[in-house]
Amino acid sequence: MEGQFCTEYPFDDTDIYKIIEAASYSIQTFPDKEMEKMMDSLITYIAAAQEEDGYLYTNRTIGKNVHSWAGEKRWELVHDLSHELYNLGHLFEAAVAHYSATGKRNLLDIAIKSADLICNEFGESKIINYPGHQEVEIGLVKLYRVTKDERYLKLAKFFLDVRGRANVGKPAKYSQSHIPVTQQKEAVGHAVRGAYMWTGMADIAAIMGDEAYMKAINDIWHDIVDKKYYINGGIGATGSGEAFGEAYELPNMSAYCETCAGVGNAIWNYRMFLMTGESKFMDVLERSMYNNIIDGVSLSGDRFFYPNPLASYGQHERSEWFGCACCPPNVARFLPSMPGYIYAQKDNDIYVNLYIASESNFIANNNQLTISQQSGFPWQGDVKISFKTNQPTDANIKLRIPGYMINRPVPSDLYTYLDASPDPIVIKLNGKKVDYQIDDKGYVNIAKKWTSRDVIEIAFPIETEIVQSHAGVTENTGKIAVERGPILYCAEWPDNPNGEVLNLIVDKNQDFKAVKSDKLGGIYTIEATAKRASRNLKGEVEISKSDQLTLIPYHLWNNRGPGEMNVWLPTDLSSARPAPAPTIANKSKVTASVRTRAIRAVNDQLFPKNSNDHAVPYIHWWPKKATSEWVQFDFDQTHEISSVKVYWFDDGPHGGCRIPASWEVQYKEGEEWKPVQAKSAYKVTKDDWDIIQFIPLKTNALRLVVNLPQEYATGVYEVIIE
Repeated sequence: MEGQFCTEYPFDDTDIYKIIEAASYSIQTFPDKEMEKMMDSLITYIAAAQEEDGYLYTNRTIGKNVHSWAGEKRWELVHDLSHELYNLGHLFEAAVAHYSATGKRNLLDIAIKSADLICNEFGESKIINYPGHQEVEIGLVKLYRVTKDERYLKLAKFFLDVRGRANVGKPAKYSQSHIPVTQQKEAVGHAVRGAYMWTGMADIAAIMGDEAYMKAINDIWHDIVDKKYYINGGIGATGSGEAFGEAYELPNMSAYCETCAGVGNAIWNYRMFLMTGESKFMDVLERSMYNNIIDGVSLSGDRFFYPNPLASYGQHERSEWFGCACCPPNVARFLPSMPGYIYAQKDNDIYVNLYIASESNFIANNNQLTISQQSGFPWQGDVKISFKTNQPTDANIKLRIPGYMINRPVPSDLYTYLDASPDPIVIKLNGKKVDYQIDDKGYVNIAKKWTSRDVIEIAFPIETEIVQSHAGVTENTGKIAVERGPILYCAEWPDNPNGEVLNLIVDKNQDFKAVKSDKLGGIYTIEATAKRASRNLKGEVEISKSDQLTLIPYHLWNNRGPGEMNVWLPTDLSSARPAPAPTIANKSKVTASVRTRAIRAVNDQLFPKNSNDHAVPYIHWWPKKATSEWVQFDFDQTHEISSVKVYWFDDGPHGGCRIPASWEVQYKEGEEWKPVQAKSAYKVTKDDWDIIQFIPLKTNALRLVVNLPQEYATGVYEVIIE
């Protein structure tokens, strides 16, 4: 067709592939002929877009408005940002899902044609390079499983093995290509890229028995779960590079926890389970699924989170879509794939991993065995598992015992429960209690000849638990979180007095009571009490009397509009965040030359440790540069003022913001803005306050005029007006 490439990024082809993958999973559970026709229509367009030799990358094929990331020719920037191989990885995943769901080869044949092309073009005696964004490795392994063509498996391993090789690509921690994958022991760089790479490595390790791969991904898994894992199941501490931080660097307000990274973390841990049979990997998957991943989509299903922070003062809100729209279709493909994680089988061992109402058929000892599950999860712990078979069938049913049921919220010491003494888990077989042991992989085994009369009943004690962080997570010192079963809770503005929750102080030893509620579609809330801290104009902190505290499931926050939210609740004044004093700046209406929900940052009285402190809110003008910008304070009344203090945001050397080229304070006189009569020259300082004193004046509005550097933007943490 005539025209040009119209979307923002060259990886936007994958939106279509992920949607087809999602729809394919969906029709396996809920058959839908109309949805199947829609997929066939999309596949027709994909076939038309594919070049004769199998190349499929619409940005280059269209040839107009070619993205700078694409390079001048095929595969030139494949190790960087072209996403040519990344796109194909999602195509391959979609093709396998579509073929499995429908038996049709129309998309599978397109995928095979593209896979054959890259097999012909990449390899030791061909193009020696790797994908800048890992994903094709996962897709190639899936194609191998369907076609049994070992070229695909070998190519997936080649793409991994050439990472970090001397004189290949552009080595960087950002893309986990800084050293060979088998030498990597820590989680570094872009969290989504990493999770996809480790998923591919786990696939190959399981199939090929590669012990070096196994050791590397096991070391990396421990680095994350021991030191870099959020209580909401998220990974990725910072938006700078969408990356992992250092050990125990887990900020809450600026937590990235990208939805895509949550999906990547879940599928990687599922592969780790498949490779080892250990329940701890399902613990991670379940926590990520119930908290980080489903937080990525609203109750209405049409608003999405890209990052999933653990605290907010109102600057976060789900969006209808994103310029970089990877997260919505990733949620769309994960959710209908969820039934595939409930059960697993190896020979005559049948694993019950997730307690979710379901029915599935198995072949054990050459007989069909149907398992039906009734479950009250995640709100209630009663589970009933029924069996149906035409003749008695030998099988070993392996019941996963979630870590949070046995006083272990995560499979490390990163988080622990406070004074937990869980009630025993009661398991009955045909009405009689089972005297059981939990094996070294986290399962209770019940082996017998199963008949249609057999029933397993499990009573899991779902109780409210108080969570504490490892001492290394200084962000959470003196704070607790609250969870119940697999569900993490938070305090949110609509449920608490004055719409304030960031200034709460709670007694961790009180009774946190679960209460059934009609809120948000029907949930259990957690009810307790809390005090509130606030500053007065003297700078003193005042503490209120105890008031009602209501907590809701974390994944449901922001369904009633933006406002304050907090997961980690302070237990004493030293860890509290008092409400700001009613100063001139704080009581002002603040606007800026950039529209941002983060505008409250400039008068929230939260001060950074330095100019690159991502734990404290700020505003910025990125990607603007060499422009004149402003922040305006409209006072509640006329005030006499004589000084302004400002703290600049500067995320150099890697980010796009620097301290400004210059700045000026202006005041409003009538309808005119005039510069203040400064008593000294303006200074521009990094990692400290800039103060300007001027001849006292009376006004009802003040403006900070900021001149950006030639090659960078600028940001502001805080402005104080006196």
